[in-house]
Amino acid sequence: MNDRSGKHIAPSPAARASAVSPGPVHERYEALVATGAIERDPAQGHLVRALDRLVLDLQRRKRASKTSALGWLFRRKDEAEPIRGLYVWGSVGRGKTMLMDLFHEAAPEPKRRVHFHGFLADAHERIHAYRQALKAGTVKGDDPIGPVADQLADEATLLCFDEFTVTDIADAMILGRLFNHLFRRGVTIVATSNVEPDRLYECGLNRALFLPFVATLKERVDVVRLDARTDFRLEKLGGAAVYHVPADAKARAALDAAFKGLTGKVRGLPATVTVHGRAVEVPEQATGVARFGFDDLCRKPLGASDYMALARAYHTVILDGIPVMAEADRNEAKRFITLVDTLYDRHVKLVASADADAQELYTAESGREAFEFDRTVSRLIEMRSREYLAQPHGRPDSEASGASTGLVET
Repeated sequence: MNDRSGKHIAPSPAARASAVSPGPVHERYEALVATGAIERDPAQGHLVRALDRLVLDLQRRKRASKTSALGWLFRRKDEAEPIRGLYVWGSVGRGKTMLMDLFHEAAPEPKRRVHFHGFLADAHERIHAYRQALKAGTVKGDDPIGPVADQLADEATLLCFDEFTVTDIADAMILGRLFNHLFRRGVTIVATSNVEPDRLYECGLNRALFLPFVATLKERVDVVRLDARTDFRLEKLGGAAVYHVPADAKARAALDAAFKGLTGKVRGLPATVTVHGRAVEVPEQATGVARFGFDDLCRKPLGASDYMALARAYHTVILDGIPVMAEADRNEAKRFITLVDTLYDRHVKLVASADADAQELYTAESGREAFEFDRTVSRLIEMRSREYLAQPHGRPDSEASGASTGLVET
């Protein structure tokens, strides 16, 4: 499209999406509507069309690369055909993760989906490995960014990022050069975030050095704000019990229903969350919801940093089988206290089954845990309230983090 001066004007994301017939993302979305897992939402519908347009573009590029093998063979790595990606931002609970699920399922290979913290941790590990190889004399070239970007581009031409956010100066300083290399290699980026691009790394140290990356990002993606009418998690949980006693077959069925209602899936997939180089196992997760047994979280040697990583990665935790704990179980009680404190602090929704009401979960009458458990009881009760469930996930005042925390499906 041209203006009167003849200058080309790129059509808006909405205009380009409206020109696409219903595609695989639309079909998956309508299937969820039909089963009652979600309700149709106009704002989500606009994004579904944009995602279908992108799937179509990616499929065309893949077909073209197959039919022009010689052209692909002799083309320089930095001459790959670019396809504009999408940066989807909006308040929590509007369906960004769910729609990303549908898009990633429909998009052609090679593709990779990863929590943005996990991607950054992976990039730093590759940079470190390159520098070690440089010391050993097995590679040449002082700058690791180009080779690392080439590795990433060789593995996937589509990168899907959940929770795109930048809080660490070490991350902020490498993103510009890393993404410039990725874009030159033709890598397409699709990301979800709670903030618009212009607010990334807001108030960060030396932010002026980060702003060129923001400008480059906006040149390479269509920025779409998702303003669905309400937090779908509140719709699903607001009128339902989230604490079930006793932890019997009926309670398990209720937790099964909660998982399906929140994710649209009967079962999730296992995953790992990396915390300071250690892997924390997640038995079952999907679309920002993680499910654990009590033993998974409180009988294993986990600590506050592990719970914090989980609280950042998931907006809802479903916890099966909280037992009654005695003084002999004070280590488990201590971990449970820390877990609840962390989930509460990050406004994570908790759906749980337990052998007793919150007031009766810890029977010891003395010791530090007995004193602190009073706070846990209070928080468990508050976490069932509609007011708590209506709060957005995360802390608006959360400090910059230097932790290497990432989510990887297994």
